[in-house]
Amino acid sequence: MEETEFNTLAETTLAKIEQALDACAADIDYELLPGGVLELEFGDGSKIIVNRHVAAREIWVAARSGGFHFRRENDRWVGTRDGAELFATLERLASEQAGERVLFSV
Repeated sequence: MEETEFNTLAETTLAKIEQALDACAADIDYELLPGGVLELEFGDGSKIIVNRHVAAREIWVAARSGGFHFRRENDRWVGTRDGAELFATLERLASEQAGERVLFSV
């Protein structure tokens, strides 16, 4: 995948995450930082960081429970270790940190 295509897909994905957060009732603040870094902060002060990693052509997620890498496969972002889909993983991680169900269905 070319860098331009990756950046477009990654930016679209980060925008979808922002849309889901806007619709979410949980206490989650977020900010899109320069360089394609999305920082989610929860009511307890914990954070999840979602960022694009251009060199690897992956989206990386850092959460309290660990780090996760996602590669584009068949129109989905798939976890490189477990094959889990990005949005399903974000739902699980955010729900754990928010202490309530968080949905990323967009």
